[in-house]
Amino acid sequence: MLGPVILAASRSGVTRRVLTTAPLTRPVVSRFIAGETIGATLPVVKDMTDRGLDVTLDVLGEDVTDRADALRARDAYLRLIEALAPLGLEMRAEVSVKLSAFGQTLSGGHDLALSHATEVAEAAGRIGSTLTLDMEDHTTTDSTLAVHAALRTRFPSTGAAVQAYLFRSEDDCRALARAGSRVRLVKGAYKEPPAVAHQDKAEVDKAYVRCLKILMAGEAYPMVGSHDPRIVCVAQDLAQRAGRGPDGYEFQMLYGIRPDEQARLAAQGHRMRIYTAYGTDWYGYFMRRLAERPANLAFFLRSMVTRG
Repeated sequence: MLGPVILAASRSGVTRRVLTTAPLTRPVVSRFIAGETIGATLPVVKDMTDRGLDVTLDVLGEDVTDRADALRARDAYLRLIEALAPLGLEMRAEVSVKLSAFGQTLSGGHDLALSHATEVAEAAGRIGSTLTLDMEDHTTTDSTLAVHAALRTRFPSTGAAVQAYLFRSEDDCRALARAGSRVRLVKGAYKEPPAVAHQDKAEVDKAYVRCLKILMAGEAYPMVGSHDPRIVCVAQDLAQRAGRGPDGYEFQMLYGIRPDEQARLAAQGHRMRIYTAYGTDWYGYFMRRLAERPANLAFFLRSMVTRG
């Protein structure tokens, strides 16, 4: 019940001002955010990769309002990739990109976002890495998938996220499974209207499994983005039935959520990739993490009371 309320608050300017300026908030946010700068984040990346975990890095920021901000977002990714180069991690450290940060929703934004994403893909390719396009609200899905298709003509390892709660996602998974691309399947973390997305948690879970079956049976490389123990078990079973070995799919979880389970899966020989966000524009990302799991909200409230 609280999820939709929190997602609505994530769009509230008043709530944003209150939380981002409260002195007690930032230490709590650090559970989910690896750092505010590249310098602070790279040691976190090295620690995780030393422990057998792979990473995908997200430079926080979305919904830019002008082309200058979109250019700054592109440059932030280029600096990140330059900083990753000496680590020699190649595909063990990829980047995740929200196209709204690259100007997707501006006038002429599709072409602008494609241009910026192409430059990031070129830079990632030079260090043996790649990028995955995050999926945002349903109004941008067609544009994001079109950018993904365009990028894959030159950079075939480019990945795309699919949100299972959208009614269209099974068809999207069929199209992507035939293409042989990398597909991150997530449940979905935006407030979507009943006309386009499942609203009931049980229905979302069922939709996720249906989408996962399509991906595991197809030619795509599935990236199982879930912290749900049931989904983890289902994914392992489906992979076994499809004859997929440890290199045929991977699990993905968020930095700061279920770290013991992340370590357990990696120790069992599964490829475990941690979605690791960093930067100062953390508000929208943080609020979606609170909305996704009651445990995250409880942690936040307990921490605020304790620190207060």
